[in-house]
Amino acid sequence: MADSARDIENLLYTYAERIDAGDLDGVAELFTHGRILGQENGPPETVFTGRDGVRALYEMTTRIYEDTGTPKTKHLTTNARIEVDEDAGTATARTSYLVTQATDALPLQVIVTGHYHDTFHRIDGRWWFQDRTMFVDQTGDLSHHLTF
Repeated sequence: MADSARDIENLLYTYAERIDAGDLDGVAELFTHGRILGQENGPPETVFTGRDGVRALYEMTTRIYEDTGTPKTKHLTTNARIEVDEDAGTATARTSYLVTQATDALPLQVIVTGHYHDTFHRIDGRWWFQDRTMFVDQTGDLSHHLTF
């Protein structure tokens, strides 16, 4: 029998691995049936829906370095609290994140911490992100990570 909580936990980690690899298409694929909310109850311009919307979000905000094809970051996702409703095929998760970065001009350091509130739905036996709301708790030097 499948372990839905473990599948969802792996989905959380897959997101982190793909963003650190600079795989923006792979990140966007995780939201094929979902969306990212840049702020809780935010206006429409802070909501990025589906593969194309999420790809556009990361394309316009994330600095990718030519020498590695990555953002030179490490996203660490921790403290996952996952609740699954197997009968409904839905789940929620609350996690914390910490992002480090090092570039030729920036020594290794924490650049941002925060937390995610995620909802998931199961489609044809596979778990997908439904909604991801991002919360920023602390920021450091984001000038080497973001394009703005």
